[in-house]
Amino acid sequence: MKLLSFVVPCYNSEQYMKKCIDSILVGGEEVEILIVDDGSVDRTPEIADEYERKYPGIVKAIHQENGGHGEAVNAGIRNATGLFFKVVDSDDWVSEGAYRKILSVLEEITRSGTRLDMLISNFVYDKVGTKRKKVMRYTTALPENQIFTWNDVKHFHKGQYILMHSVIYRTQILRECGLELPKHTFYVDNIFVFNPLPYVKTMYYLNENFYRYFIGREDQSVNEEVMIRRIDQQLKVNKLMIDYINLSKLNNRKLRNYMISYLDIIMTVSSIMLIKSGTDENYEKKKELWEYLKKRDRRLYLKIRCGILGRYMNLPGKGGRQVSVAGYKIMQKFFGFN
Repeated sequence: MKLLSFVVPCYNSEQYMKKCIDSILVGGEEVEILIVDDGSVDRTPEIADEYERKYPGIVKAIHQENGGHGEAVNAGIRNATGLFFKVVDSDDWVSEGAYRKILSVLEEITRSGTRLDMLISNFVYDKVGTKRKKVMRYTTALPENQIFTWNDVKHFHKGQYILMHSVIYRTQILRECGLELPKHTFYVDNIFVFNPLPYVKTMYYLNENFYRYFIGREDQSVNEEVMIRRIDQQLKVNKLMIDYINLSKLNNRKLRNYMISYLDIIMTVSSIMLIKSGTDENYEKKKELWEYLKKRDRRLYLKIRCGILGRYMNLPGKGGRQVSVAGYKIMQKFFGFN
C-alpha cells in the first residue's frame, strides 16, 4: 500500500499540468499520482499517458468521459490505494520542503500505529500580480505538531477555514462517509472538505506552506464574473451542504460550531455573488436560498441569520446591498481570497 495518493483532476490542462505533476513526483515510490483526464480534447490525455509510461508504479492515467471536477475526484477515491488522500488541482502545485516534512510526519504516525484521520497544512494564495502572497495558516486555531481531537481545537476567525488545499484525509474516511461529489458541478471542493468532518476523530496540524493555490486565470472558477455566471452551481453546492448538516447528530460542540461557521461562509459567498449580479432574478434567488435554510432547519437558520455575516447579507433595499458588498470587499482585502 502507498502512503499517500494524489489525484490530479485534469480538463484541457496541457499548458500547466506538468508543473503540478512534477512537483508531486518528488515523493517518489511512497506516493501514487492518479491523473484523471476528464474528457479533455487537447493534449492532456497524451501527457497523462506519457507520465504513466515514464513513472510506472507511481503514476496512473485514468481517462473518463467529462463529468466535471467532482467526478474526477470521485474517480480518484475509487482508484486510490494510498493510506492517505490528497487532491491537487492541475493548475496548482506543492512546495518541496513542506512536502518532504509532510511525508515524514505521515510515515512516523503510520509506523507508530496511531490513527490519523486528517492532516492540515498551510496553503498560499498565489495570486497573479501580487508581490506579497497571502498564506492561510491555522496557528491560532489548531495545536501544532501533535495528534489532537476536536476538543483541542481553539478559535477559527472568520475567513480562516479548512479548504481542499489544506487537507489530507485518511482515504478510508472518505469511503466510510460515502462521499460522492455531484457531476458537472463547480465548487464541490467545499463538499469534499465538509462532509467527512463528522467522521474525523484525530487530526494533526503542520505549520508548513505546502500547497500553492494559483489564482489569476480569467476562466478560473473562482473568478467573480465566472462565479456569477455559474451561480446556480454554487447554489446547488450550498443547498447540498444545508441538507447534509444535522445539528442533532453533531455531539461535539466544537465540531458543530465549526461546521456552522463553514456553512455561514458559504451562505455569505452565495449571497454576495447574487447581490453583485445586480439582477432582480438573482435577488429572488438569494431570498429563496435563505428560505430554504429556514425550512430545512430553523435552529440552524437562526444561528446563521442572526450572526454578523448573516445580518450583513440580509440588509434591506439597495442601500443594504451596497453595504453588504462593501463589507465583502473589506474581507477580500484582509483575507486575500478570490
